[in-house]
Amino acid sequence: MESILLTLRKAGILGSKKGKHGGYYLRYEPSEIKMTDVMRVLEGPIAMVPCVSLNYYEKCDDCPDEHKCSVHKLMVEVRDSTLKVLRNTSLADLSNIDL
Repeated sequence: MESILLTLRKAGILGSKKGKHGGYYLRYEPSEIKMTDVMRVLEGPIAMVPCVSLNYYEKCDDCPDEHKCSVHKLMVEVRDSTLKVLRNTSLADLSNIDL
């Protein structure tokens, strides 16, 4: 848990205060913290394969032409759908979900 909190602090999502009444706190309102930001900090790329990543793109070694690759096309759709959900979900949204 501590390593997750430290990672989020280093990314600027959390702040921390030392001392008797110290601890971690959100640096922004929960409604301003998008899950894309949290997921990228904690998990890395949103895309399942690097050849469709918007921020961590890498060409696939096995693919001579990614524009003709059916897997590439599918993974672009998966990435875009995932991004849509994460971009439209804030930390506040998650705290309002009944479990």
